[in-house]
Amino acid sequence: MEHPCFIPPGTNSSQTSTLTFFLGGFPAWESSRMWSAVLLCSVYLLVLLGNWTVLAIIKAEQSLHAPMYLLLAMLAVSDLGLSTSVFPTMLRMLWLEGREISSSTCFSQMFFIHSFTDIESATILAMAFDRYMAICHPLRYSSILTNSVITKICVAIVTRTILFQFPLPILLTQLCFSRASKLSHPYCLHPDIIKHADSDTKINSACGLFVLLSTLGLDLLFVLLSYLLILKTILNLPTWRERLKALNNCISHVCAVLLFFIPMICLSMLHRFGKHVSPQVYTFTANLHFLAPPILNPIVYSMKTKVIRRRILRMLCQRGVHKSRAAIFQ
Repeated sequence: MEHPCFIPPGTNSSQTSTLTFFLGGFPAWESSRMWSAVLLCSVYLLVLLGNWTVLAIIKAEQSLHAPMYLLLAMLAVSDLGLSTSVFPTMLRMLWLEGREISSSTCFSQMFFIHSFTDIESATILAMAFDRYMAICHPLRYSSILTNSVITKICVAIVTRTILFQFPLPILLTQLCFSRASKLSHPYCLHPDIIKHADSDTKINSACGLFVLLSTLGLDLLFVLLSYLLILKTILNLPTWRERLKALNNCISHVCAVLLFFIPMICLSMLHRFGKHVSPQVYTFTANLHFLAPPILNPIVYSMKTKVIRRRILRMLCQRGVHKSRAAIFQ
């Protein structure tokens, strides 16, 4: 990708260099790069195993073909997409010490990272609405939240994401960057990229902030509103047993909300206002935001959902029986 900002004085266009960035991050891991790469590979395999197991169980179990579990499948897909967008450059940097990344690859990765982040945020909002309907309007739940309605919601989520995220990489191509732009993370994020631009970034910054507030900001606001209404309904229940049962139905989703939004809010605040924060804080917060939900969401939902938990235990028991039989016949 040729960039006009990189034509040095006195040279022709054929000598124009290609725009590149240098990935950062992992400041405390430099001395143990190989072990860090092994650890990161293990984490990625855990993400793949957990989320693919959830998807396989939901597909195989007919009783799970319901709105709540279809949204859980959407959450697993977004976790897989987010981790797959982030892990390749992280592994490449740790394993091969490859820090250089072209602008086109960087902008593409940025698009997919932010897109899957938006999809996960909107899915968490849809799951909050699902919990609101199940607790506040149980008699109308099955008539309003049908599988076809959930399918339309998923299509709307993807459409919204594409419409909001597509302009960001296009606007970035209009900026000028210095040749030694070192990013703060081992992957490309929009606020991190525009920090290194040599030209005016007001339009890019305003557009990025608008997209952030219109997607993740509104999603968080409506999630909080949903839980205020849920809490109000729960407090009006006559007995403590009914209140605890209703709260128990929300624990998994509350964990997903906290795992996703708290690191995301911290990372956004650090990018925009934490100019003097150490690189270690940036790295820890960003990695927590992108690595924790894909790992922990399948674990939380597997532990709290009886059907998924029983199916996993059944699969493990069947494998144990098969291995013992094979050992006997050998």
